Amino acid sequence: MDHNWDFATILTNWRVYWVGLQGTLLMFGVTVTLGMFGGLIIGILRYMKHPAAAWPARAFVEVFRNTPVLVQIIWFYYAFPILTGIETSPFLAAALGISLNTMAFSAEIYRAGIQSIDKGQWEAGKAIGMNFAQTMRRIILPVALKRVLPALTNRGIEVFKMSTLASVVAYIETLSQAKLIAELNYNPIESYTAVALIFFVVLYPVVQGTYALERVLNRSDR
Repeated sequence: MDHNWDFATILTNWRVYWVGLQGTLLMFGVTVTLGMFGGLIIGILRYMKHPAAAWPARAFVEVFRNTPVLVQIIWFYYAFPILTGIETSPFLAAALGISLNTMAFSAEIYRAGIQSIDKGQWEAGKAIGMNFAQTMRRIILPVALKRVLPALTNRGIEVFKMSTLASVVAYIETLSQAKLIAELNYNPIESYTAVALIFFVVLYPVVQGTYALERVLNRSDR
């Protein structure tokens, strides 16, 4: 099938993509920060043996890990205001959905990293008079975080790509801007190809940087 490729309109409307990319970067910055730090707290609670801490954390993980993030975003935008009387903007609804989903997945990554540490490390902390929090902060987490860095990197990449789901509630980000250009110029293939290229250009240096960081950390352990 013949197709007249039209990338000229993409270059002409680069400012539209730039506005969308700014929205994507803002959404990513907020959600990956909340998701990773919140996931660390929940992951630690999941690891703890006390039911009062572990059970609520497990319930949180199961709810947000086993439901679609797209549905979560829609729910926060439409249902949350009905239940609470608090209006949610497109940004807030998308940020809540993506952040909480990221917390659930990253919590399991952190928990697995903590569980991978030999029990002798905990015993060593107790032997020198450290409590649970001190042992976790000074001995367990530094090693666990090195081990889960690749998994966290992958999760961060997924969060960046997940930001496109915010377009479902009319948040202005890269994909929503591509839809606008596609509708105006009747060039959906070119418009969405541009989104793929933009995401690749942004993510590829980040991924390479994390590979370099992993190599540095591996050398420091030798």
